[in-house]
Amino acid sequence: MVLTACASPSQSAGGGGSPGALDGVWRTDGYGWVISVKGGQAQTYDTTAISCLPSQTTDQIGQPGPDGTVQYAHKGVAVETLRPTANGQGELRLLGTAADIDLTRVPALPAACGRPVTNDPLTNFDIFWQTFKENYNSTVSKNIDWNAVRDKYRPMVTASTTPDQLYQIFVDMITPLGDAHAFIQGPGGNSFSPKRPGTRDEDNVSRKDATTDVNQHLTKDLGVTDIQNFANGRISYADLPGGIGYLRITSFESYGGDHNVFADNSPILANALDQIFTPARVKAWRGLDIDVSFNTGGDDELGLQVASRLTNTAYTAYSKQARNDPNDPTKYGRLRPVTVTPFNGPRYTGPVRVLISDLTVSAGETFTEAMLARTPAPTLVGQTTQGVFADDMTRQLPNGWTFTLGNEQYYAANGHDYEGAGIPPNIQAPVFSKAELAQNADTALDTPW
Repeated sequence: MVLTACASPSQSAGGGGSPGALDGVWRTDGYGWVISVKGGQAQTYDTTAISCLPSQTTDQIGQPGPDGTVQYAHKGVAVETLRPTANGQGELRLLGTAADIDLTRVPALPAACGRPVTNDPLTNFDIFWQTFKENYNSTVSKNIDWNAVRDKYRPMVTASTTPDQLYQIFVDMITPLGDAHAFIQGPGGNSFSPKRPGTRDEDNVSRKDATTDVNQHLTKDLGVTDIQNFANGRISYADLPGGIGYLRITSFESYGGDHNVFADNSPILANALDQIFTPARVKAWRGLDIDVSFNTGGDDELGLQVASRLTNTAYTAYSKQARNDPNDPTKYGRLRPVTVTPFNGPRYTGPVRVLISDLTVSAGETFTEAMLARTPAPTLVGQTTQGVFADDMTRQLPNGWTFTLGNEQYYAANGHDYEGAGIPPNIQAPVFSKAELAQNADTALDTPW
């Protein structure tokens, strides 16, 4: 998750209809971000106790809304909003995420933001380690001793450490986390993220193989004559025998827009859902299979957009909160409930099954979690999901390398936290095993209703 803010520098930021109401310096509750707003521009800084690095300068678009909400865009495409509230507080919303982030006014930028940052192996190591120590969401649940990690790996770093050597040290540091949201992209475009032990990723099963296998099963074994594809092939629909609908979603991003941001993807998704959730279909369906068994994630808000077509009643999908004390990994900020609101149009409220696996990741998992609170509740078929729910908090090191980590906890409507463990199915079934791929089989889909 990258904090950006954007549009025309000539327009001044404002709130409550008052130009300049957002001007000043804001600190997020958790996340380690400081945002300086002035004259319609917002400069975001990534901070730790030892560093302050500028990330992206962005510009305001349009005028403040009635409640003071100001929209910002990157290269003319909206990516976030800022809103002043009462008593020196405010709220930030990264478009595509599921909840606001609390802001507090501060007198000035941290002193470190005015100093150049050295680009050397030790500085890069220290910022990488410090960011995980201050923000990582699973420090306690995974019994991580960050001081011990530092004691082990920092002596390996010297002024003459090569980029390849430093990259391998970072890989070794995050491998024990078994966390797909712990990611490092290093020299030459090399990248690595560990997975929950015993699970797979796209190196083991490709999106092409997964979709081709299911499509062949649909046409050759189930007699499907028409598979509709939408959103750059990320969404597919077919009518199955017996009045069952089949909706496959392989990601909540990359839908074919020019910039691959929420502002592009949301209308593309809406158009696809309009064509799928027709009045005739939602009336005729005896049941609906939603296949996110290969879903690489994306924007949580897009998952909520799908869920809104599946209920007549608003309900709490889940709640989320971020780590907000750099020195205490047990301290979290305000719990933010996330609501599914019924779509104003054709909706389906009958039986649903959700097909899942260890290849269901991130926004694929938050969508599944949102479905758990639906009435009637879905039946989950397949294998346990990957177990990474938080938005990716993206940072860049002085050497230009990018890394991510999760700093939030998501709680199902019943209060359960599936971070690390993943959401288990109600009915176990193999998904994309070598045998299934070889035979174009889909045991999960074929499980009797």
